[in-house]
Amino acid sequence: MASEKMKDAVIPSLTYPGATRPQKPHIGSGKLLYAGLFFLITFITWKALGVVSEFPSFLDIIIKEDSTACPQAGVLVPERNGDLWSILTETYGTNEFKYRAVDWLGGAVRVPTESFDDMGPVGQDPRWGAFVPFHSYLRKAFPLVHSALKLSKVNTHGLLYEWKGSDMLLKPILLAAHQDVVPVDPKTIEYWTYPPYSGYFDGQKLWGRGSSDDKSGLIGILSSVESLLEQKFSPTRTVILAFGFDEEISGTHGAKYLSEAMIDIYGQDAFAFIVDEGGGFVESYGSVIATPGIAEKGYIDVKVEVTSPGGHSSIPPDHTSIGILSALLVKFEENPYKIHLTRDDPLFSTMQCIGEHGADVSSGLRKTIKRSAKSNQALRSLEKEVFKNPVYKHLVGTTQAVDLIQGGVKTNALPEQAWAVVNHRISVISSVGDVMTHDSNLLRSLAEHFNLTYEAFGKKLTPNGVASSGTLTLSNAFQSHLEPAPVTPVRKNAAPYQLLSGSIKATYNSHRSLHSADSITVAPGMPSGNTDTRYYWDLSKHIFRYNHHNSGKTTNRLAGGVHTVNEAIGVDSFVEMIRFFTTLILNADESKTL
Repeated sequence: MASEKMKDAVIPSLTYPGATRPQKPHIGSGKLLYAGLFFLITFITWKALGVVSEFPSFLDIIIKEDSTACPQAGVLVPERNGDLWSILTETYGTNEFKYRAVDWLGGAVRVPTESFDDMGPVGQDPRWGAFVPFHSYLRKAFPLVHSALKLSKVNTHGLLYEWKGSDMLLKPILLAAHQDVVPVDPKTIEYWTYPPYSGYFDGQKLWGRGSSDDKSGLIGILSSVESLLEQKFSPTRTVILAFGFDEEISGTHGAKYLSEAMIDIYGQDAFAFIVDEGGGFVESYGSVIATPGIAEKGYIDVKVEVTSPGGHSSIPPDHTSIGILSALLVKFEENPYKIHLTRDDPLFSTMQCIGEHGADVSSGLRKTIKRSAKSNQALRSLEKEVFKNPVYKHLVGTTQAVDLIQGGVKTNALPEQAWAVVNHRISVISSVGDVMTHDSNLLRSLAEHFNLTYEAFGKKLTPNGVASSGTLTLSNAFQSHLEPAPVTPVRKNAAPYQLLSGSIKATYNSHRSLHSADSITVAPGMPSGNTDTRYYWDLSKHIFRYNHHNSGKTTNRLAGGVHTVNEAIGVDSFVEMIRFFTTLILNADESKTL
């Protein structure tokens, strides 16, 4: 690593104080040029060979003077469809349209579409019937959508709409959302300001389960398409709408089947890009920053199971199966995954954008962010600053949470079995295999200490012939896991990201009658959970989790009562979502780069 003196060196001025013209240096200008080139080439060579980890700061400036850590797309306003966009921009700003949007979303909220963890197969579990009246509502509320678009129902309740374009050589776009909502606990109803399925509008917010997650996205898309159809718009590029119905319980009945249907119809990598629910924009560091999700964590639920001989509790061993399990769980919690910010994390890209475009970033933090692109020392300093926010820390690393536990059947009987489930959300730079290996190694010493036969994920880790006093088994709890999602490109081959960014900026500006190109910064982000796009990886390399939520000054897209009491959405924000989907559809329709 270059010395601190070298990093902070200042190039001496070749003009003496008080001089009226440049003074002649002691060496010839040609020699000075050769010396400078030799110095520059030497450091570049040392850098490539790993002799130094970073260039001196002034060389860094010379090399990067024409580059940026967070390039921004320009505001992208439809041109061929400019008149139509202007008409709809004006329409969306009227009170008449606002109340129409209230009716659309309020009517959707008033049809409960709860999905439960223990749902049986479609056609057998009667609770799936909740989606039948919802489909009837959509058909009534959006007549033009249902007359102009082809609707296919997948696995009974999945909705797949095709708005066929005139040019079949253009890759279609896919807009996704989900119909189901998290159930309302009957014990909490008294705590709701307005009944959870009232769809009540108080003049600013619309209240009710699903108003934000995710009927706002679904109704926002349909409202946009209905409005375009009212203006006689006919697309050049095909637009596909896919609405699952069990996203809140992992999408195995909805999005999974929708994905298979789209593969059969359109083929792999058929879509120019996909947009599903996800991030929005926030006020951060004095600037407004939109963070479309370009990746998702993976997950696995690890079941930790202990068995030991039973018997009467009056003659107990030193450790029962519950006691042993407790020690194992303490081992987990005392050894959380080591978390470090790396340059491959989407959050690192977010911070680069903050350093480049944040208005209220201190000079020290801005310098640290810029230098972290090359300096590992600066990267660790940035990590320390970022991890002061636990949300950011959990977005970066693999997490673990003990969420389920069970053991014993009677107070006077030694438990013969006890188990717990540890939920892991896996870092984008890790894998399911890494987690299995980590957990297996973590508990090996305790298995030996308690003299347990140890098997982890189907592999026996105890030598044959060793006597034991019980067993320890690690397994995939529900035979379900997910690798971290492929990361959507934002630099190379990133025309979809640029189009999305430009559409976000155009939407933000038009909704506020702004004309400044830099009113909002777009930075790569990542949601904290998973979406239906877990099943859509084979459909496109360009997947974005974003629906233009206005999150104000919060950094959590799940604010506003999502998954809890008093879920609500500001109607002004909802109208802006409609404006966003309209802008995105029109820009994609005339794009020559997708």
